[in-house]
Amino acid sequence: MIHYYSQLKKKSYRLAFMSILGLLTWSSCHVTRPYSVPENKVKDSFRSPTYSALDSGYVKNIAHDTINIATVKWCDMFTDTMLQQLITEGLQANIDIKIAVERITEAQVNVRLKKAAFLPSLEASISANTQQMPAFQSFGYPRNNTQYDMRLYTDWEIDIWDKLGSAKRVALSQLLATDAAKRAVQTQLIANIASDYYELLALDQQLMIIKKTAENRAEDAAAIAELFENAMLNGVAVVQSKANYYEAELDVPDIEQKIKETENRLSFLVGRHPGAILRQSLMQQQVNYDLNPGIPAQLLAHRPDVQMAEFNFRSAFEETNIARTYFYPALSITAAGGFSNLGWNQWFSSASLFGSIAGGIAQPIFNKGVNKARLSTAQARQQQALYQFEKSLLVASQEVSNALFEYDTAIKKMKSRKKQLEALTQAVAFNKELFLNHQNTNYTDVLTAEQNLLRAELKNIADQNQKLYAVVQLYRALGGGWN
Repeated sequence: MIHYYSQLKKKSYRLAFMSILGLLTWSSCHVTRPYSVPENKVKDSFRSPTYSALDSGYVKNIAHDTINIATVKWCDMFTDTMLQQLITEGLQANIDIKIAVERITEAQVNVRLKKAAFLPSLEASISANTQQMPAFQSFGYPRNNTQYDMRLYTDWEIDIWDKLGSAKRVALSQLLATDAAKRAVQTQLIANIASDYYELLALDQQLMIIKKTAENRAEDAAAIAELFENAMLNGVAVVQSKANYYEAELDVPDIEQKIKETENRLSFLVGRHPGAILRQSLMQQQVNYDLNPGIPAQLLAHRPDVQMAEFNFRSAFEETNIARTYFYPALSITAAGGFSNLGWNQWFSSASLFGSIAGGIAQPIFNKGVNKARLSTAQARQQQALYQFEKSLLVASQEVSNALFEYDTAIKKMKSRKKQLEALTQAVAFNKELFLNHQNTNYTDVLTAEQNLLRAELKNIADQNQKLYAVVQLYRALGGGWN
């Protein structure tokens, strides 16, 4: 009968323990909350020209096409082999990329630490303590003695409210956010290298045109000086022709300075000391892009900074879960054991062996409002992270729309600029012919026509650079370059 009651008591204890454990598990599901991706409130399509001009013609309603150029690899997007070499070098040597990689390593270590928190801790210690006791406390033992201790200590927090689980998810979200930040650095780096490379090609083209213009004006000045010596023209034309030549010549140092600065900036991006950059020409650039931006819903899948904002929100969400768990009791188990004796010879004997195990529940009752303040702070940070996520989507959508309009504007300008160049070239030829063959014409007309032509030629180069820049910015704005 006694054995029966003993078994019944054990079953009752086991049932009570399982019931408490089940209750705690059920309660934990209500303490922390499951995560869900915040709603994308950006509209289904980007703002873009109704007809976007492309090299191959016009494409209607490209903003409604679900195909996205962000999926194109950067080496397929930028086909210039020298540009590809610069981007490859930059991805390997750029300082910002290296810093981002080290931050990922740091975040990976933090994840491992949070995972290890689920395991019990274990500490070992060995000590020797010499003391002299008063006679009335010695109880017949030697007053002078040395106590030798060797012990193991373990502590284990039972994650009944999923606090450790939330902490692990915080660390994982921070790792993913750090990885997204590294990819954001990479997409920006590729865009900066490509933009500076195209700007360098445009400056080369401008320098070539200005030098050619200076040579032509030098020849015109020499011809006008010869006509003046033959008394066919007055001295005003000679002075004006020389001034026209000097004006073109003075533009050369400014362009050369800009070229050196752009080369130095590119060298920095690829991790080099300032120096020359090998490159092709602007005329060699083949732009045959199918500029499909897709829809804003794809920004979360492709754009790293939007992904980073979402991971930051996820981290703040789990921090709020952690703050909720502090309102509930914490269950921990501690244990200690080892050997303790007053002499070496009996240290490892059974008489020296000691051990203890204890389990405890700590319930906060009054802590000056710390838990409420912690929860309120976490909720405020979570809301801030949500606003940052929504802001990142709006910024991304704005940048995509701006790039689409910039590309469309560049194409329209290039078409009109071609006609303008043809007309101004004829105007220069006609004014020169009139000036040389009719005495009643003024060299000022020739000067004005040449200045207008040079200005239009430089703007034509700027239009081409604007077109390439818009392509680069659209690719970056959609999140291309890290895949």
